[in-house]
Amino acid sequence: MSEIPNVTDASFEAVVLSAPKPVLVDFYADWCGPCRALAPALEDIAREYDGELAVVKLNVDNNIAMRDRFGIVSIPALLLFDKGELRQRIVGPQSRTAIAGAVDRLLGGEV
Repeated sequence: MSEIPNVTDASFEAVVLSAPKPVLVDFYADWCGPCRALAPALEDIAREYDGELAVVKLNVDNNIAMRDRFGIVSIPALLLFDKGELRQRIVGPQSRTAIAGAVDRLLGGEV
């Protein structure tokens, strides 16, 4: 998951909640196999939607405040935010197509 920037408890407000465009947050852990398997799809989405959507990741082991704030109990968990509000939650391994569909619905105003 090298191309996607990290956010932390300290930077979450500025990077995600105050973002001028929608943000997809990948809640992950380094030890999580399904999280690592999801990384290439998220990197593709970050490239495809560049300019329309920010994609960031948050390590749940190192950022307990945001993990707890958003009730993350299973990873990978993808949360889509727009204008500081949580719009959609996607939990568990997902296909690139499913994630892109959720992004498309958000960008199209359906979520």
